[in-house]
Amino acid sequence: MLRKMIIPLLFGVIGAAILIGLGSWQVQRLTWKTGVLADIEARILAAPVALPAEPDAARDAYLPVAVTGQFTGEGLRVLVSQKVIGPGYRHIAVFLTADGRRVLVDRGFVPDGVALDFDRVQARVVGNLHWPVEVDSYTPAPDAKTGIWFARDLPAMAAALQTEDTFIVARDAIGDDITPLPVDTLSIPNDHLGYAITWFSLAIVWLGMTVLLLWRIKRRTA
Repeated sequence: MLRKMIIPLLFGVIGAAILIGLGSWQVQRLTWKTGVLADIEARILAAPVALPAEPDAARDAYLPVAVTGQFTGEGLRVLVSQKVIGPGYRHIAVFLTADGRRVLVDRGFVPDGVALDFDRVQARVVGNLHWPVEVDSYTPAPDAKTGIWFARDLPAMAAALQTEDTFIVARDAIGDDITPLPVDTLSIPNDHLGYAITWFSLAIVWLGMTVLLLWRIKRRTA
């Protein structure tokens, strides 16, 4: 009887050890990711600095900046939805800095049905540099009739409005009825706790099935 139980026992113990190891690895990843998110949040809320001459996506992601100049009256709207409020648009405007650079500023959310033009106004913009990744093969092209965009496609928006590939998401309101939608870490996935629970649960199930199999072998042999 013992010989018949050795292979299932080894199979069960090794399988459970692998699953527990995967769960422990996800716990380690959770600790690492939590630290990364904390660092990003601290970076987002840091004191603003001058706009870099050549912003870099890897080096300057979420960098808080402050620029002065004026909005040129050009822009576009990106379709979004907010909880409770419902559908609306991100107000993406062209901003001419004091030193003559044309950049894009995401001023925030405007509810559907609110008519808001792109005005020529002097302003100081405080926000964070961002390189949004929202476009995939399923994203529709901008609507030619309404001019509405369905995702923040930075290269395409910059080409359409003839600006730098520099995108500032406003942290504070800049007048009008525009509600800022500042960058945060909510869009950065952190599912490692769920993965860890899944692996540990599978380990428990695996051990339970192993015990059941051994019991059936013992019963059949007896």
